[in-house]
Order: sequence, then C-alpha cells, then structure tokens
Amino acid sequence: MAKALKINKNTEEGLLQLLEFLLDSEKVEGIFSLKKLNKNGNIAYSLITNKDELKGAVPLDPHMPVNAGKILSHFTLAEKTKRPVAAVLRPCELRAFVELIKRAQGSLENILLISLSCGGVFPIDTMNNGDAKKRSSSYAESLKKAENSPDVRKTCQSCDNFLPQLADMTVLTVGKKDADKECIIYLNTKQGENFAKDAPGNTISAEIESSETEKLKSKRKENKEKLFKDFEKTGNGISGFSRVFAACLGCHGCGEACPICYCTLCDFDSKTCEYKPESYESELEHKGGLKIPPGTLFYHLGRMSHMAVSCVACGMCSDVCPVNIPVADVFTKVGAALQDVFQYSPGKDIEEPVPSGTFKEEEFKEVGEH
Repeated sequence: MAKALKINKNTEEGLLQLLEFLLDSEKVEGIFSLKKLNKNGNIAYSLITNKDELKGAVPLDPHMPVNAGKILSHFTLAEKTKRPVAAVLRPCELRAFVELIKRAQGSLENILLISLSCGGVFPIDTMNNGDAKKRSSSYAESLKKAENSPDVRKTCQSCDNFLPQLADMTVLTVGKKDADKECIIYLNTKQGENFAKDAPGNTISAEIESSETEKLKSKRKENKEKLFKDFEKTGNGISGFSRVFAACLGCHGCGEACPICYCTLCDFDSKTCEYKPESYESELEHKGGLKIPPGTLFYHLGRMSHMAVSCVACGMCSDVCPVNIPVADVFTKVGAALQDVFQYSPGKDIEEPVPSGTFKEEEFKEVGEH
C-alpha cells in the first residue's frame, strides 16, 4: 500500500489547497499549472508565485493548449530553478519532459512533479465553445465511472499509459466515485512525502491501481488495437503513407507542437531544404508533374525517424493540423512498433538511454547475417 494524502474537499479544491499550502509554507517558490486567462474560457500554462494568482489556477482542466513537457523543458534549459517549483503535468506531458531531459533539454532538479490519473483532454478547438460546462460535467461523470469520455481526443481514447510513472505526487481522478467530496493525492516518492509534510488533510494508505483503472486500461488497449487495424486499411508502405499525408500543406505545425521535436532550427525549415527554380524544373522534367508544396512526405518521414521511438502519444500533432490529417494515429502506430523492437517505454525511466543515441553490437544480428 502506498501513502496518500486525503483532503475532505472535492478533487480540484483539494489539489488547490495543497498548492496553496506549498506556496504559503515557502516549500516552493512557484506553481507551474494551467490558469484561466479570462472569462471566455481561455487557459494557458503559467508560473504562479502569488497566492492571489493561484485563485485562477485550473490544474485539472481537461484541455492541453500545448504539451507542458516542452514548456517546462524551455523553463529549465538554461539552468535549474534556484528554488523548488511544483509542476502539475498530465502523464504524457511528464513522459515528454523526461525524454527531453535525456536529450539534455531540461533539468529535473528542484522540480516537484505532480501528475494525475488521466481521463484525457478535449481538442483545442473546443476550448471556447459555448457547451464547455455541459462537456465538463459529462467528462466528470466519465471519470467517476472510469470510462472514456467521447469528447476527448481520439489519441486519448486509446492511451493506456494514463497512470504517471515518475510523479512525486499523483492525484486520483479515474474511478473516484466521490470526487466531489474528497481528494486523494498519492505520495509516490520521498520528495513527495517531504513536501506534503504538515499539509492539510490526513495521511492514509491506499493503492492507485484498482479494478476501475484496470477496466479503463483494458478499454483503451482495445481502442488502440482497433485504431491500428483501421489505419492499416489505408494501405501499408509508401503508397499508404502518401495517401494519408496527401493533403499536407507543409506548415510544419505538427513538428512545432510536438514535445519531442526540440531543434532550434529544423533542417526542413532551413535554406538547405528550400526549393529553387532549377529544382522545380528538374523534377518536372523527370516526373512530368510536381506536388506543391514539395517535400511534404520527406518532412514527415524525417521527423518520424528522429522522434518516433520517444513518441508519448499526446495527440498535439493531430490537434493542430489545419487539414485534419490523423498525424497522431500514424506516429502512435509507428512509435509503438519501434518501442516494441527496442523494448523501450518513453518517459518511464530517467536513467534508461534513448535507443537512437545508443549502439549495442548484439542488436539486429540477423540483419548482418543476410
């Protein structure tokens, strides 16, 4: 049984009370969390250092305007934070942050990681819809029953990694039938226990995994298998790939939104990949026709070769695509296959090296034998 903090308030109010305690007691210098920007429903990740500003925080809001792992990476890239900061991240955001740290793109030092059992997030384009209250109510009921909300991202509905693995604290949301009465926050590490010392609430023993979480995990795995099978109907190989990405505009928005793509200047945005008049002429002579803009398939293949093994299936790429290409479906499927080959689970172990940066002589011996 794990240690947990029980607060007699609804789940979000309980978490906010803990965050307020951390600020008041000066255990942390700031809180990194989603925060309301205005009355129209706009939210953004913010660093909060003032208790009054914490009143606008919505750490459990079911939206992901950007993968917070990438933002936290930027925040800690130049140097570690001088004083502790508590960061509230969803499991896929936490995994992305860990993958970036492995690539020397951030620091875990002085970061208190708070995560949650995740029910998924709504697509970005629903953030300002007038039915937000209705959807949120339906989402809350789905969480209590440990069921998929039909309103969350398609990628979320097939994500079976909804329990965080490296969080110092985990807020129970999935399968919490009395979430409107009490808040349970698991203390997973010594750091989590130390920061929660003297916090409001009672310390109890509890297990985060339950029949409810197993039920949702089973359903998510079933959805993932169906997603992969449906995707295969588009065709395998380069012909199928070409059909899926045929509508690509070359905006590179998927790469900008991806937490694992961290290059300051992507080669595909540089002068080396810029088509010149003679390039068009040469290809027209060779092919008799030319897709405009050119190079879109090459871009996705290049990006895939760089980051697919560390894809955390957050769904940001599909969410920002202006022509609704199911980018996340492709990358989740390819990523799962690569991760299976290398027996690598992105974001699970901070010490495990990234396969793309590791050479093992015994790997793929059969390739050299043929």
